[in-house]
Amino acid sequence: METVQDPLTPTPAATWRFKVGVAIICLMLGSWLMVPLAAALDVPGSKVAALTGVLFISNKVLLLVVIAVMGKAGFAELKRTIGRHVSGMLPTPVAEVSPLRHRVGVVMFCLPLLSSFLEPYFDNFWPGLRPNLWQMQMLGDLMFIGSFFVLGGNFWDKAHALFVRTAKVVSV
Repeated sequence: METVQDPLTPTPAATWRFKVGVAIICLMLGSWLMVPLAAALDVPGSKVAALTGVLFISNKVLLLVVIAVMGKAGFAELKRTIGRHVSGMLPTPVAEVSPLRHRVGVVMFCLPLLSSFLEPYFDNFWPGLRPNLWQMQMLGDLMFIGSFFVLGGNFWDKAHALFVRTAKVVSV
């Protein structure tokens, strides 16, 4: 009679495999730092493009290697570890936010939408009024994404209700 081991419990073989898999994932992510480094060193654009293509394909191959090295148990451990860290960052639907936090979140939500809606008109009627900086546009995008976390999990339900025809307002 043989005993079947639970595939989700880490075994000694899975722990070294897990560490090697994580090291390969770090190599995959770290290799992308070569692209801005090559651009900063004034490498010709064709070579930077070739480097980007090589990194894109090699990362896909390395991902297959990670899956093969880690196996089912190691990959399940990786998902659990990442899930544990990410679940703490996600907004929860039961969390109530204070009135000040709600106001700040609504401003963070509306300001990037309003500015991106009005930008073409400003450029048309007042050329040169606003600087066309990608950093400012990125700041607006980050502010918009951050507003979801500031507004809390109940905001997701409210936003979802906008797209449900039969949704009703319920005051608590």
